[in-house]
Amino acid sequence: MPTLNPKTYEPTPSRKVAFLGLGVMGVPMAGHLSLAGHDVCVYNRSAAKAQAWTQEFKGRAAATPREAAAGRDIVFCCVGNDDDLRSVMLGADGAFAGMKPGAILVDHTTASANIARELFAQAQKSGLHFVDAPVSGGQGGAQNGMLTVMCGGEAASFEAARPVAMAYARAMTLLGAPGSGQLAKMVNQTAIAGLVQGLSEAIAFGQKAGLDMVQVLEVIGKGAAQSWQMDNRGKTMIEGKFDYGFAVDWMRKDLGLVLEEAKRNGARLPVTALVDQFYADVQAKGGRRWDTSSLISRLK
Repeated sequence: MPTLNPKTYEPTPSRKVAFLGLGVMGVPMAGHLSLAGHDVCVYNRSAAKAQAWTQEFKGRAAATPREAAAGRDIVFCCVGNDDDLRSVMLGADGAFAGMKPGAILVDHTTASANIARELFAQAQKSGLHFVDAPVSGGQGGAQNGMLTVMCGGEAASFEAARPVAMAYARAMTLLGAPGSGQLAKMVNQTAIAGLVQGLSEAIAFGQKAGLDMVQVLEVIGKGAAQSWQMDNRGKTMIEGKFDYGFAVDWMRKDLGLVLEEAKRNGARLPVTALVDQFYADVQAKGGRRWDTSSLISRLK
């Protein structure tokens, strides 16, 4: 388990927290909470991962989401999709069954706006609070404690959770009613999809034209074409290396959420739909776990 990169934590009183889901994002996020001085209890569907986390960080592991959430002030969650969320939140062993009245659930899963609204309503019925809070920044952002967090929910719940969540974030913003965080994440993924495709075509075109694309990107990266994708993935795209974080499988899941929401709200997303199919091509050629910059592999 990798050691986290150093970070100066904002002074905040120690809270009793739980973290559900110890994937590539959850492990460092829960680790930052522990290093920031919070009392952390973790849960993971694979118990071995939870035990491994306790060997690296101060905290304990629980056998069920309900046990992890019991007596906690704030429960954080980062799992795979809507169904995973329901499995850890609801039912006799779910987190809601164990949370004390007034506790806050902060969900970092990238999921649908509908499940956010559903869980918010369920939390209200149980005397609990819910904030949907998907993140941007990928594995590197989680490792560095520099994630961007987009939130939906009630202001009081958000304000209570924010100082604790800043252990692994550089920005955490309330954007509106329940579901607004998920909708903002969809905007984020839509923007990224178009950027990566445009950068892929630009690099492939320049290579066909016989240009030194490392030099070209250094030049145009100082002008209007500059982007995070160019700065952080341009060189590795030129080299054909695609082992740098957010996987194609995950991007297709996210774009599926975007396209489903667009059907409901009437938004026209022709480029997003096309890029989603381009990612399907990458999956078909064996690139399911390649990072999202692997779109360029279609053009070579």
